[in-house]
Amino acid sequence: MNKNILDSLDLSDKQSFADGLKALIEQTYVVENEYKALKTSYDSLMLMINEIIEVLPSAIWVLDENKNLIVKNKLANDELFKQIDLSKEHYELEFLNNFYQIKLINYADKLLIMATNITKEKRDERLVSMGQVAANLAHEIRNPIGSVSLLAGVLFSKVELKNKHIVLQMQDAIKRVERIIESTLLFTRGFKLNKYEFNLEELNEECLNVFNNYNKNDEIILSECYFEPFAINADKSLLTLVLSNLIYNAVDACEESGSIKIIGKKYDDIYKISVFDSGEKITNQANLFEAFNTTKLKGNGLGLALCKQICTAHNAKIYYLDEPKSFNIEL
Repeated sequence: MNKNILDSLDLSDKQSFADGLKALIEQTYVVENEYKALKTSYDSLMLMINEIIEVLPSAIWVLDENKNLIVKNKLANDELFKQIDLSKEHYELEFLNNFYQIKLINYADKLLIMATNITKEKRDERLVSMGQVAANLAHEIRNPIGSVSLLAGVLFSKVELKNKHIVLQMQDAIKRVERIIESTLLFTRGFKLNKYEFNLEELNEECLNVFNNYNKNDEIILSECYFEPFAINADKSLLTLVLSNLIYNAVDACEESGSIKIIGKKYDDIYKISVFDSGEKITNQANLFEAFNTTKLKGNGLGLALCKQICTAHNAKIYYLDEPKSFNIEL
């Protein structure tokens, strides 16, 4: 303010002016502090919102009224966003072998887009349907196969010696079908554990019988089969079925020639059984233990799924290793 104007004011006016200026300065400080507090609250709120959308199991995008992106979380894939139809409020989208539930929500002048991965749910739904079909087929096939098996036994006793090998091949094929039927019914209908105490050393003979009955190629050898003695309370027949499936897989993996080794040993509080083979390593290990997932011409893709089901029922763990190539069970 001009100094001449101040000089022209009397003392009371100067005091009033000073008081007014002081009040204005104090009010400015109050407003500034309120602004800082409000900004801190806003920043905290935005941080909390960002933390929330980051932990959500869905991809999130928020667009303004001009469809410009404001916020997105780490699951919000740009390529997935390009596939979303903004004219639909609720629908399913298939993208890169995954299924997504898309939901659009309008709020004020904002658009919230949510994409939830429902691939597992879709796969489970498919497995249930396939399981029902497989169970029905297995049930219908079991009786005719039983009759064919009996007739093959009668035929074996009647044919000439030079033709008996043909009947033996028929019986092997029938046994393979019977194993597939048994696995299918066990997997789809479930099973009940019949636990009793036995020594795991007894599995040695079971594995030898499985290998000798299944392997028809002299170039595939069982180099070692050993189970360290250990008493356990478990379902012996189901554990034998698990090992049988692993041995079948090992023989098939060796194809024309190779070696297989089966070792069971105790390590601290774990008894580990490993089935090694010299065949090609498994390249695609995704969903390895999922039902109906197989790259083999033989079987129906239920072997490993059933193995996992039985191991889980025993509170055991089953897994695959590349080096050395092996399937392992930890009891």
